[in-house]
Amino acid sequence: MALSLNPPLADLAADAAAALRENFGVEANLTAAAPGRVNLIGEHIDYCDGFVLPFAIDRYIVIAAHANGTRQVRIGSAHQSPAVFDVSQPLEIGEPKWSNYIRGVIRGFQDRGHQIPGFDAWIVSSVPLGAGLSSSAALECATATLLEGLLDTVLDTREKALLAQKAEHDFAGVPCGIMDQFASAFGKANRLVLIDCQTGEPELVPFENPDLTVLIANTMVHHELSDGGYAARRRHTEEGLAIIGKSSWRDVTMAEVLTLWDALDEPINRRSRHVVGEIERTIEAAKALASNQFEALGPLMAASHDSLRDDFEVSCKELDLMVQIARDIGRSGGVIGARMTGGGFGGSTVTLCESGKAAHIAATLAAEYEKATGIKPEIFASRPSQGAHLV
Repeated sequence: MALSLNPPLADLAADAAAALRENFGVEANLTAAAPGRVNLIGEHIDYCDGFVLPFAIDRYIVIAAHANGTRQVRIGSAHQSPAVFDVSQPLEIGEPKWSNYIRGVIRGFQDRGHQIPGFDAWIVSSVPLGAGLSSSAALECATATLLEGLLDTVLDTREKALLAQKAEHDFAGVPCGIMDQFASAFGKANRLVLIDCQTGEPELVPFENPDLTVLIANTMVHHELSDGGYAARRRHTEEGLAIIGKSSWRDVTMAEVLTLWDALDEPINRRSRHVVGEIERTIEAAKALASNQFEALGPLMAASHDSLRDDFEVSCKELDLMVQIARDIGRSGGVIGARMTGGGFGGSTVTLCESGKAAHIAATLAAEYEKATGIKPEIFASRPSQGAHLV
């Protein structure tokens, strides 16, 4: 079967509790969960004052924990080397590398005056790593939610998301925008999260039509956003805005980009064209969703992918292939639209399709992709789901 099943959240929580018991000899008395996210449209513009349209997927990172009465934190995972560190002093970047997502969140709470108690924890995840589905934001938001429970406090959701974003900036070295953490924190069942990245305000957009399904296809080509590609793209957008002479990309028109094309020079001019075009496309997509004009999403998703491939240059041959297979299936085969999703340089595609044809579409995507690459992809369907919460 091409469609991979999404493990129930209750099963993930039970697995995390069992692993905590087996590895640390304690019973979980607190469990936090936070979802990954997929972005329907609006890529690489969350750090450009744009609009983005993600949703929380029903794939989660779950952390089961038990306060241990010390000032030491011990965290384990089946797929990572264990992390042990002292929280009696403000945390700094450390080893193992993956623990910095957690260290950064703890430091955010420390900077707010909280004394962090020691705890033992075990992490279980159904969010594929390196798939462009924001496992990092899910880990950050799950950690923040766990700390809320340990400290018997509740942060404003927006503050929690921004704390998690700062952790990724300062401790993981990825200058991400607000989309990933906002989607993981604010997500709701059957709701997309339209985020105005200039004001930092999210708006929940209904996505309840049972006749529509979102397929997420993990190409199994993994990316590393901290290797400089992401930061370079962000720098290009900052340089472009400075040359144009505006304070925000929201005030820039396509006509201005084209007028200043030679002054912007390569590749800044193409990066700028992507930003302005993607902001326009996301606004149009939100309007189409609000009026139930789902057919209008197909051309918008296609233009978004082409721009990310040609102008922003964050796609790759595997992403392009998966999108092309969906395009070849076409509207008559049940596909409404397809595009890469996430930071790029590998990862996943998102395909909006008819629910009744989703299984056949997934089987075709998997078979054709594997035939061309020799790589077996992971494909699953998702509905918008609940954001970070205590289980």
